[in-house]
This record gives sequence, C-alpha cells and structure tokens, in this order.
Amino acid sequence: MTKYFAMLALGWCALAPVQAQTSASRIAWISPERIYNESKLAKLAEEKLKEEFKGREKAMSEMAARLKTASDKLEADAPTLTEADRIKRQRDVFELDKEYQRRQREFREDVSQRTNEERQAISEKATKIIKQLANVEGFDIVLQDAVWASSRIDITEKVLAALDKDK
Repeated sequence: MTKYFAMLALGWCALAPVQAQTSASRIAWISPERIYNESKLAKLAEEKLKEEFKGREKAMSEMAARLKTASDKLEADAPTLTEADRIKRQRDVFELDKEYQRRQREFREDVSQRTNEERQAISEKATKIIKQLANVEGFDIVLQDAVWASSRIDITEKVLAALDKDK
C-alpha cells in the first residue's frame, strides 16, 4: 500500500510543473551571420575596414612582388654566382621572406581584431533591438544557434529592418 501512495505522489510531482504552466512559450530565432553580412551597418563596417587597411594591403602586395623578384633572380643567377654570393643572396631572400611572413601575420591579426570590434558594435545594437522586439512581441527566448529553425520563428528580417532603420 505504501508503494502505491509513493507512486501516486511521484506521479503528482511529475505533473505539477505541467499544470503550473498555463500558456505555451514563445520562441524566436535569428541568424547572426545574416546580421553580420546583410545589414547596412555590416556593409558600412566592411567598407570602413577596406579603407582603413588598403595602404597596408598595398604595401604587402609590393613586398610580395619584391620577394618573388628576388627569389626568381636568385634562381636564374644561381649557376653563375660564386658560393659566397649565392649564400649571401639566399640569406637575403630568406630574411625578406621571414619579414614578409611576419608582416602578413600581423596584418591578418590586425584585420581580424578590427573585424571583431566592428562585429561587436553591430552585435550590441542588434541585441538592444532583439530585446525590444522580444518584449513587444512577447517572446520568452530568442535563440541564435540552431541546427535548424522554422521560418515561422525567424525574426532576422525584423531585426535587419530595425538595424537598417536605426543606422
């Protein structure tokens, strides 16, 4: 008999949360990649970054051309060079290549850092809009990472429109 009451009590405990919830939760979903790629803010940030880094990008291209020219010249001249001259030119090409690699790595790191800063600014603005939208439309949760989401709950267009209007 006590087992019966224990099972009955356990059953009531399991049902209590279901009975306490009176309305269904509202869920929404956004695509952060679309926000980062399609919003006017994202396009302005991309143009800003291109402008900001175009001088360094040009310098990197020029350095790459110098490296290729030096390497090709060393290869062409190698049979006629003395051992000492060949070693010196190999060392010069090696040093130029090492400097190019260092500058290229720094360039990529700087571009990545600035891109992340711009994305963070977009994310902060989008988050404010998402919170406002969630309050107005009564969403209990807004997800951004999902394997799949129905178009019924996708609010990306609304967020993009508000971001572009707010810009």
